Amino acid sequence: MRLHKCIFLDRDGVLNRERGDYTFKINDFEILDGVKEALKILKESDYLLIVITNQAGVAKGLYKEEDVLKCHTYLKVQTGGLIDDIYFCLHHPISTESLLRKPNSLMLEKAIAKWSIDPEHSFMIGDSLRDIQAAEKVGVRGILVGDKEEGENMTAPKAKNLLDAVNKFIVN
Repeated sequence: MRLHKCIFLDRDGVLNRERGDYTFKINDFEILDGVKEALKILKESDYLLIVITNQAGVAKGLYKEEDVLKCHTYLKVQTGGLIDDIYFCLHHPISTESLLRKPNSLMLEKAIAKWSIDPEHSFMIGDSLRDIQAAEKVGVRGILVGDKEEGENMTAPKAKNLLDAVNKFIVN
């Protein structure tokens, strides 16, 4: 069986603007500059593109799973159908513990099994430490984007945004 290389992508802060509040309405779903170009480069380099995102607002009663699905359909359409799959966790410790929720790795594990992914040739691009921790648990290299996470304990390579990460660390 052929193993595939993959780019796992966090959603908020990597693909769309992190608003500091939950993004669950299409009107608020702003795809960041350079995202479509970065996804095209990755596809041309034969990577699977899989979104891995916590969506705890559902557990908190702020919005419904249907709202998440609408945003994901919008994301796929606006990025030219380049995204292969999207995994999301609707849980939050206030109501339910879940191994799906990052920094746990069950969403990545499910994707790896379903898509026959080779962790050694894959990356997780996220904007928070929990993204990197989830990736490390399954042997996937992490790349941090943005400036949300700072500090000496940050060992993952850093980039300004998704396009910068792709150019610096993946297709260089």
